[in-house]
Amino acid sequence: MRNWLVLLCPCAVGVALHLWLLLSCPGGPGRHPAGPLAFFPQWKLKHYDVIVGVLSARHNHELRSVIRNTWFKHLKQHPALSQRVLVKFIIGAHGCAVPVEDREDPYSCKLLNISNPVLNQEIEAFSLPEDVPSVLSEDRIVSVNFRVLYPIVITSLGVFYEADGVGFQRNITVKLYQAEHEEALFSARFSPPSCGVQVNRLWYKPVEQFILPESFEGTIVWESQDLQGLVSRNLHKVMVNDGGGVFRVITAGEGSLPHELTEGVEGIAGGFIYTIQDVIDTYRNVPAKLLNFYRWTVESTSFDLLLKTDDDCYVDLEAVFDRIMQKKLDRPNIWWGNFRLNWAVDRTGKWQELEYPSPAYPAFACGSGYVISKDIVQWLASNSERLKTYQGEDVSMGIWMAAVGPKRYQDSLWLCEKTCESGMLSSPQYSPQELSELWRLKELCGDPCRCEER
Repeated sequence: MRNWLVLLCPCAVGVALHLWLLLSCPGGPGRHPAGPLAFFPQWKLKHYDVIVGVLSARHNHELRSVIRNTWFKHLKQHPALSQRVLVKFIIGAHGCAVPVEDREDPYSCKLLNISNPVLNQEIEAFSLPEDVPSVLSEDRIVSVNFRVLYPIVITSLGVFYEADGVGFQRNITVKLYQAEHEEALFSARFSPPSCGVQVNRLWYKPVEQFILPESFEGTIVWESQDLQGLVSRNLHKVMVNDGGGVFRVITAGEGSLPHELTEGVEGIAGGFIYTIQDVIDTYRNVPAKLLNFYRWTVESTSFDLLLKTDDDCYVDLEAVFDRIMQKKLDRPNIWWGNFRLNWAVDRTGKWQELEYPSPAYPAFACGSGYVISKDIVQWLASNSERLKTYQGEDVSMGIWMAAVGPKRYQDSLWLCEKTCESGMLSSPQYSPQELSELWRLKELCGDPCRCEER
């Protein structure tokens, strides 16, 4: 009997270890959709009235510390609310030793190798060496792919052509496409009566200016409208001025332009003039991070409502609960926030959006805080791998919700700008020191905005 026990003990330990590994698997949401309940259906998850998700970056340690010592601490000590609310910070699973501003693109951890970029000065991207003659080729369509490693603005498109004293005598169209898009972002047409300006051995025409953000991938296509071919050279016979490494020419095999737009010969038949912009794009992965959090809440918790906010926001959870009770907002298909309507889509600048084709976004809630019901969170979680993400999580949420049509409850007490109002539910864009001071006044006088110290 003792021998049998000796043999069985390792087996029992192995089974227990296997179950433990399954239940604590680090693969995150989606690995085991049903979570622990798949193995022990008799278990019941703890239920919360509200789950609060606080979007935060890994390096925002001080802001998270302030939250833990202000409204989160107050919540945990509150006799009525402490067991009704679960607060979670939404942070990426893995960090990167390379600061965001020093990465080749916001989705990688590869060091961006830029040396002494000259900001806000016009730079010619391509030029022909003086000893290279301008000879017509047989190619009527020529294209080159490139990837932006640091934000630039293209101000002009150009073509190679030497007039030899007789003026510009060709009809040529130059178009710039974004990868995976069939419609050109902008274009320039060169003709004898409208040939632009000659600079060295190129002719340039100005185009509508867009900031091409970090990680933008595109293709420039030159097309002759005449029977003659273009003045073009292969990639190795053209001088490239990449501004110290702010963009890189890539081969057609590396590019992702739609097949129907990649016809023609790989090469360079002109150029473009650009400026380097002193802006940094760090927001592009936030919508995906939010979807992962929604998926986790559905798989791992039981709740009625979910509140999303940011780590730089003042939040009054007691006021939020009072509002829920007063307005009876604890019901299905509800989206409660302060909504922006007919908000124009920015094609340039910090909030540039090149993926969403409409000129205006659907209604979306300000990022300082909004509340959605469980059924909406479940829909987002179940479709998380199919939903397309856009430049910001607020506008992405508005686009996703346009497919659902929830009941929107407008409430201006979710403040959109950094202001202080009595009775506000949330207010954004504060420093750690400012958040601490707001909460000190709230605890001292019951109002973070107006307080006469006793």
